[in-house]
Amino acid sequence: MLDNIPTPLTGRFKRYGMTILALLLAGWFAPACVAEPSKPFDALEKRLIADGFDSAHIKTLFASPDVSFEERGVSAYFMHNEAKLNYKQFTRIWNIESAKIYMKTHKEALAYAEKTFEVDKEVITAIILVETKLGTYVGNKSVINTLATLSAMTDEKPRQMIWDNLPDDDRRMSRKEFEKKADQKANWAYGELKAFLTYTEKEGMDPTVIKGSYAGAMGISQFMPSNIALYGQDGNADGQVDLFVHADAISSIASYLKHYGWKPGLAREQAFKVVYHYNHSKYYVDTILDIADKLKG
Repeated sequence: MLDNIPTPLTGRFKRYGMTILALLLAGWFAPACVAEPSKPFDALEKRLIADGFDSAHIKTLFASPDVSFEERGVSAYFMHNEAKLNYKQFTRIWNIESAKIYMKTHKEALAYAEKTFEVDKEVITAIILVETKLGTYVGNKSVINTLATLSAMTDEKPRQMIWDNLPDDDRRMSRKEFEKKADQKANWAYGELKAFLTYTEKEGMDPTVIKGSYAGAMGISQFMPSNIALYGQDGNADGQVDLFVHADAISSIASYLKHYGWKPGLAREQAFKVVYHYNHSKYYVDTILDIADKLKG
């Protein structure tokens, strides 16, 4: 009988218990079993696996702390303006002199490329000067993060994250224009991402450590990954195509230009059309050809 008599203490415990239960039901305390929110690359991982990439490899890769959603870098991609780049700086005397020294340092690789692909060594050097300051600056953006982030924009949430990260005072496009460009770039980037993963696996490279441009171009030649399979060359005959090696980058540029129609003795008009394939900027092409003329002088 005495056990059934409520004391002030037991009554308090009961009241506390009812209060805690009510709070739990109201959602004040999150249960431990709440599902983890989806991650930006979840759908991308599934897409890559469905397209034939090894499931364990993809899951391990995207679980790496070095792989992350690159909001800021990809936002810069949408704000990039080719016309505002100062290509003319590369025609100044100290850059031309540096390029001439480069040609002497890498004369064997340039001679091999010129003989094999019949592309002027001056044009090859001019491209390397403008693209990466003669190989001294190849970019500081994670290529896999850039391409994966752009690829993930096929999904609404990652796309919204990029839009939200664009500075309000620096937006050069409407939301409608952004959506159109996002559709185009997401599909393009996915093809480049697949090419990048295929290339790094083939060459035994760690994809998480490779740095490149804001758009995912990589190496001394600043090739997009899809161009490596088509035009990449083993210029030093070591059995590997590594665009961070000067000999390979030199021969790869020559291979690219030859494919698009470079021949010895091209007139400037024809040379312009060939180099335009490398970068669709008239300002860029004129600068390359002007540098090449100075290097021949």
